[in-house]
Amino acid sequence: MGQSQSAEGEQQSLPPGQRLQRGWPVTHYGPVPKFKPDRWDFRVFGATADGEKHSWDHEEFSALPYETVVADFHCVTKFSMVGAEWGGVPARTVLELAPPAAGVTHVMVWAEYGFSSNLRLSDFAAGTTLFATHRAGELLTAEHGFPVRLVVPHLYAWKGPKWVRGVEYMTTDRRGFWEERGYHNIGDPHKEQRYSYQEEPGEGPEL
Repeated sequence: MGQSQSAEGEQQSLPPGQRLQRGWPVTHYGPVPKFKPDRWDFRVFGATADGEKHSWDHEEFSALPYETVVADFHCVTKFSMVGAEWGGVPARTVLELAPPAAGVTHVMVWAEYGFSSNLRLSDFAAGTTLFATHRAGELLTAEHGFPVRLVVPHLYAWKGPKWVRGVEYMTTDRRGFWEERGYHNIGDPHKEQRYSYQEEPGEGPEL
């Protein structure tokens, strides 16, 4: 989506039900975890192509290829940021380094305190899906997900958890934390897929 020339134009280009947000509010469930670099790692497990678990410590993960993505950010609480700049490790890089098995259709992204969010593999593999470490060229703050948060710009922001610790490859879909609690299994803001009662047949596992 291109940047608009006016606030009115930006408002008109937003997904239904969203309002333009100039700042970046802090929204999350539960406490902010304390980062301990010597204990932190990023893991890929589940249905991997080689049947093995893959992991990187913080130094190794920070050395992975870095890319910048400029994309909008849509929170299910109805605020949107237009043209946010994110920097970090593309999800497709993780897929290349730790390929999924042929039958994988979904991933579960795991974060601190056991928080989780499920995604279709196609959404995870999208070119703008990013394990973000920076915003606007600056390291993320702890409140905004440092050291790593997932950004999936074409879906509502809850699909991109803060404080990510790993990815599980899955051959069948399974609901994550908020999806088990009434949020839509897919979460496309342009279709205003906010809640599970809006799901069409085939859009998610039974609750």
